[in-house]
Amino acid sequence: MADMSRTAKVVTWNGKDIPAELRELPAGRYVVEAVDEEAPTLTPDEEAGIEAALESYRQGRVVDARRARQIIDAALGR
Repeated sequence: MADMSRTAKVVTWNGKDIPAELRELPAGRYVVEAVDEEAPTLTPDEEAGIEAALESYRQGRVVDARRARQIIDAALGR
């Protein structure tokens, strides 16, 4: 099996002509999914969580990725 990059591409399609971005892809199988034009909305709790995380970061209260993984794993019981 060929090693293909799994990066997403956003392509605007007029419903008729094949976009250049698709013509440039190597032969293979692809998944095409419509993307809503509206930006996703966050709940008030999600907004508050992001604001709290940003404020914590601004104050220098950060942990490295390894410690973050330990905290997440412990919270999820893994």
